[in-house]
Amino acid sequence: MKLKKDVVVIGAGAAGMMCAMEAGKRGRSVLLLDHATKFAEKIRISGGGRCNFTNRHVGPENFLSHNPHFCRSALARFTPQDFVTLVEKHGIRYHEKKLGQLFCNDSSQQIIDLLRQECNTAGVEWQMPCRVQSINLAGFSAASINSDGSKFVLETDRGGVVTDSLVIATGGLSIPQIGATPFGYRVAEQFDIAVTPLRPALVPLTFAPEQLVCFAELPGVAIDAEVNCNGAHFRENLLITHRGLSGPAILQISSYWQPGDAIHINLLPDLDTTALLLSHRHSATLLPNLLAQYLPRRFAQVWSETITSVLPVRPMQQYSESELQYIAAQLQDWQVTPSGTTGYKKAEVTLGGVDTRELSSKTMQAKKVPGLYFIGEVVDVTGHLGGFNFQWAWASGHAAGQFV
Repeated sequence: MKLKKDVVVIGAGAAGMMCAMEAGKRGRSVLLLDHATKFAEKIRISGGGRCNFTNRHVGPENFLSHNPHFCRSALARFTPQDFVTLVEKHGIRYHEKKLGQLFCNDSSQQIIDLLRQECNTAGVEWQMPCRVQSINLAGFSAASINSDGSKFVLETDRGGVVTDSLVIATGGLSIPQIGATPFGYRVAEQFDIAVTPLRPALVPLTFAPEQLVCFAELPGVAIDAEVNCNGAHFRENLLITHRGLSGPAILQISSYWQPGDAIHINLLPDLDTTALLLSHRHSATLLPNLLAQYLPRRFAQVWSETITSVLPVRPMQQYSESELQYIAAQLQDWQVTPSGTTGYKKAEVTLGGVDTRELSSKTMQAKKVPGLYFIGEVVDVTGHLGGFNFQWAWASGHAAGQFV
């Protein structure tokens, strides 16, 4: 005998649990499956262990997608304040760190406990660990789908399950060490649903070996900078690492960077660098010593010696006006061409996913396959750093939960 449920959700992460609890509240019988022994590991490790669970300033402009308007509907129907209300209902204390980012005061485990409790209250049943071995739909063919709500038949290592509604909330490829797999994309491909190109996002960028030589002594140096690439720009810290560049500004711009592109860095975004340098053109101060008043001293020294290597380091009074203008231009537009990224192992999210043109923006249901839903990171909707990806998980999970 196969277990029968109204809804089966595969993936016990942020989106999956949100969908399961919402469906359960509607009186649907829900089974939540996950191959992991621990659920919601991505929540647990997020925000330095305090979970940046949303952002007060969420808008469509904070997300990347081949269909940039797709996310509007779900985000409008479940807002950051809606999740904050849920957080407050459970007595979780939180704070705003910066730029609208909301974190738990204590532990990300509180968000996991909130979701688990809401699921239990809604009557959701769990099977973990549980590996799905196959998914079939009676009468399915790529050219023709039964429109009468054909049953999905799942075979798992715990037995068979039959359901009317199947929700794929299995996430992307980022952080495979905590269980990320391509399962969701394979389900999409099985049912002839397009998947857009995938790559790591919100990920550190790497330098080629010859570039690393210049910065061998600088790992750990942080700089408040403005970073630009392909029309996107972010003003936050960048961090020099033993492999290249990281920090919030770099993670943000990595979602827009393509191999071979240069990233443009304004090292002194609050200053008119030309006016600053020209005001010291009669000074005996060495260039790195002047820059050390505005930048970390070690970085100022290395940058002066290597980035402006066409101009030997010397006292400011020995530079011509055109040379000072050249240095100012380099400070305002330091161009770096990364050799690559640190990959999915260090990426916070996966860019790309199930093509949103294949889904209903109202319900998250696949247009070709009635009863099949995709939510969360597996979908081609990728947020900026700062709580936006969690808000997409809550919003897309909530949207599907109203219709499954």
